[in-house]
Amino acid sequence: MPALRDIRRKIQAVKKTEQITRAMNMVAAAKLRKVQLRMEGFRVYASKYQEVISRLAAISGLEEGAFPLLQKREEIKSIHLVILTADRGLCGAFNANLIARAEKFIKEVREKGQNIILTVFGRRGVSFFNRYYRDIVKKTYEDVVGKVDYTFVVRMARELSTSFLSGEVDEIYLLYAKFVSMIKQEPTIERLLPIVPEGVSEKAVEVEYIYEPKAVEILQEILPKNINIQLYSRILENEVSEHASRMRAMDNATNNCREMVQQLTLVYNKARQASITKELMDIVGGAEALRGRGG
Repeated sequence: MPALRDIRRKIQAVKKTEQITRAMNMVAAAKLRKVQLRMEGFRVYASKYQEVISRLAAISGLEEGAFPLLQKREEIKSIHLVILTADRGLCGAFNANLIARAEKFIKEVREKGQNIILTVFGRRGVSFFNRYYRDIVKKTYEDVVGKVDYTFVVRMARELSTSFLSGEVDEIYLLYAKFVSMIKQEPTIERLLPIVPEGVSEKAVEVEYIYEPKAVEILQEILPKNINIQLYSRILENEVSEHASRMRAMDNATNNCREMVQQLTLVYNKARQASITKELMDIVGGAEALRGRGG
């Protein structure tokens, strides 16, 4: 009978865990829907903004030194990597995949004989990189995931741009989890600076636009804002990926709990049946013994 009590306790414990994982799944789903709407809207804006820059760059012609944010350095000596991770766990391999991709990038940079510094977002990433790469961690941000507004991004983008324009670093990259679908989020590294204008099709270039003032002046005006927009867009996308990963992880955990409850219930029923059978056999055996003694 003690074995039956132990099994009952396990069943109750697993059911409570299932309630927690189901609740976390629902919370992640609610947060996901909210952030996903913002991400999808802003991603279109960021894409169009990049397209405008590419179009202007194509028709303006890039004179040497005219646009410092577009200027590639002849020799790359120092690289700055901005890493986006989560503040919390329970989101599957989300953080582990981002950290693994960052380590691979760091190794590649060092093999080229280049210096690298890190800016890390998210408690999980901060904890890891402060432990194993403390000497190259420049700045960290904890408890900000989901709380980052555009004002914060503008301030951070200004710092990154200043470090690039001053020659402190030659390239700036961003590592984030690209949202592909609800079941797929890819750790992705993109270059923030220098800005790389995307290719513009011949058909797009042939379209005539009227620019007031000149195209060159417009390009000079909007270029500095590009890093703000691209950085904010990727932060939103990383947040959506985190919620999607957590939602999937909690859904899997809930399903595992249900399977475990079914298995434990089966074990419990078998043990209870065996216990009842044993008691019946004892009773029958005792009755037979009494009958034999009476005869």
